[in-house]
Amino acid sequence: MHTALFFAAAASLEIAGCFAFWAVIRNGANALWLVPGVLSLIAFGAALTQVEAAAAGRAFAAYGGVYVAASLMWLWAVEGFRPDRWDLMGGAVCLAGAALIVFAPRG
Repeated sequence: MHTALFFAAAASLEIAGCFAFWAVIRNGANALWLVPGVLSLIAFGAALTQVEAAAAGRAFAAYGGVYVAASLMWLWAVEGFRPDRWDLMGGAVCLAGAALIVFAPRG
C-alpha cells in the first residue's frame, strides 16, 4: 500500500510539473507557471525515492506503468479528452506490467 501511494503521488507530481512546461512552451501560458512546475518535479523525485524497492531501476520500471495510467486520467480530468478504448487497454497493459515487476516472486 505504501508503494502504491508514493507511485500515485509521484505520477501526479511529475505530470503536473511537466504540464506546467507544456502550458508555457506550447500554450503560451505565463512563464511564472514554471515555478510551481519545477517545485512539482523536485517533489516528484523525492516521492519516487520513497517506494519500497531493492533497486532504483526496478522501481523506475514499475513506476512507468503507473505513469502511463495516471497520464490517461490527467488527459480526461484536466485536459477534457476522454480516453478511448485503446488508451484504456494500453493503460491496463502498463499497469499489469508494473504489477508483474512489483509483485513477482524473487528469491
